[in-house]
Amino acid sequence: MGTLEKAIAQVESVVRGKGRAVRLVFASLLARGHVLVEDQPGVGKTTLALATARTLRLSFQRIQFTSDLLPADILGASVPDPQTGEFRFQKGPVFTHVLLADEINRATPRTQSALLEAMAEGQVTVEGRTYSLPRPFFVMATQNPVDAAGTFPLPHSQMDRFLVRLHLGYPDPRAELEILRMGNPMEKARTLASVLSAEDVVTLQDRASRVQVEESLLHYATRVAQALREDPRLAVGLSTRGVIQWVALARAWALLEGRTYVIPEDLRDLAPFVLLHRLLAVEGEALPYILEEILERIPLPV
Repeated sequence: MGTLEKAIAQVESVVRGKGRAVRLVFASLLARGHVLVEDQPGVGKTTLALATARTLRLSFQRIQFTSDLLPADILGASVPDPQTGEFRFQKGPVFTHVLLADEINRATPRTQSALLEAMAEGQVTVEGRTYSLPRPFFVMATQNPVDAAGTFPLPHSQMDRFLVRLHLGYPDPRAELEILRMGNPMEKARTLASVLSAEDVVTLQDRASRVQVEESLLHYATRVAQALREDPRLAVGLSTRGVIQWVALARAWALLEGRTYVIPEDLRDLAPFVLLHRLLAVEGEALPYILEEILERIPLPV
């Protein structure tokens, strides 16, 4: 078992029964993307983020998003130095490797948007000055169901910033029994040993970006994107950023699988996690059905 597989196995040891979700989080991190988890409270989202950070020896911060949270509470602000009286910049919790933005849709759109520059460019601009964030920088945001009280649905432009959207769901009975035997998963996550370091993760990100993608697979991705843009059942099709990130995730997934090249099944199997949250259907149409139909219609390259 390679070091990367050991890291994944260690996270799976505290996030029981969610192997695919764990691998998607690792692949998103290696693809320099971010993850949005939509689910009910108490199914392991915080444990997953903390266990990933501990295993990879990455700094970790959690922000509880609320309706009164301000952008400065995330980014930081200038505060007076009690010794000199001069103002100095006090960094906010965004200056970390792994940021858990918990219940992000409970904050106002103004506060939600404070993360956009950080997610897209790995930096923040405050009072006209730009500050670089640590590398790697990874946001794992959680979102309550959109019909929950006191929520502000993320705008489509912000949904497009997330590489992957996934649902953890409830554990099956066997996994839940293992959790009960294990004890508090959060306490277990805090004691996990480091398998990799921040420098190792950056190296793996560079390796993932160099995974080979055949020309035929690029043509396949663009054909799917074009079909989604032309489908009359969709009000908004797939953005160019969406296609780029789809291929990037396939590269990272191939690396997790121990390959130096992407295979057609990588793109097909990852499509729902990368594409669905970037699309908007005409009222009454079902997004998963539309995507599945298009993927079945367009043949995979040989």
